[in-house]
Amino acid sequence: MASIVLVTGGSGLVGKAIEYVIATEPIGSRFGKKQGENWIFAKSSEADLRDAEQTRLLYEKYKPTHVIHLAAVVGGVYKNMKANSAFLRSNILINENILYHAHTHHVQKVISCLSTCVFPDKVEYPLDETKIHLGLPHPSNFGYSHSKRLVDIQNRAYREEFGCNFTSAIPTSVFGPNDNYDLEDAHVIPALIHRCYLAKKNNAPFVVAGTGKPLRQFIYSRDLAKLFIWMLREYDDVEPVILSVSEDEEITVKQVADAIVKAMEFKCTYTFDTSRPEGQFRKPASNKKLLSLIGEFEFTPFEIALKQSVDWFLENYDNARIGQPFP
Repeated sequence: MASIVLVTGGSGLVGKAIEYVIATEPIGSRFGKKQGENWIFAKSSEADLRDAEQTRLLYEKYKPTHVIHLAAVVGGVYKNMKANSAFLRSNILINENILYHAHTHHVQKVISCLSTCVFPDKVEYPLDETKIHLGLPHPSNFGYSHSKRLVDIQNRAYREEFGCNFTSAIPTSVFGPNDNYDLEDAHVIPALIHRCYLAKKNNAPFVVAGTGKPLRQFIYSRDLAKLFIWMLREYDDVEPVILSVSEDEEITVKQVADAIVKAMEFKCTYTFDTSRPEGQFRKPASNKKLLSLIGEFEFTPFEIALKQSVDWFLENYDNARIGQPFP
């Protein structure tokens, strides 16, 4: 029987990256589409996954054999702080509906996408897969964090009771084409890309919040897409896997901003506003488990991935998720 792979959140950053990889990798290759395989990239307009009946109808429509579950209600730090209960409830409903109907429709495998925010706020670094439940997550987004952490518990319960092949992936900070560039809500790289673009357009200074010193591990969305496809093909354990570049590839926010200035060919004033908050200094995660399982994998060098991301934004500005632009 041919496989039907349903990707929820198919129009988002990671969903679009998976769609790109499936369309461009050679058929039958490690990260390519299999012969006779059908991929469905579901958009939020097709079904409100918080609603059990709409979720059931989505499963009835496509009859997936495999699911990559990316859909979530997400937001920036300020949205999370104002609406922890809404984020908690919405994501619990989405995740339970996806997993319950995967079980009742006899889906062969589900991979859910978590986030490094599931980890405890106070924990020994580097983060690894054994530390998810060792303490409370950061208080700023505890609703979203707990809803995502609960997926790991759900996966284990469904496997123990019904033998379901449910697992999860934990990416570090993702960036790439089709990102969310809304300045009210974007993560650091798309926000800086958009701000630099507006500064260049308006011949104004490019100001980066903070000192530029915090360190982050960024993973290019098209690399992450390949890792999700690898998990779909080759990983069958319930234990989560951190999907990330190595700890020694942490880079500073200043290095990110420098790369954006270079890629954007920005020539005006470029400064840091050290009075602005900048979050945790670093939260390194170990990818040792990933590398021990996947063997050879070549991550796209950061500057190349960043240049591709900037080029995509410039070429697709009119159709990108930019919100209400302001300087």
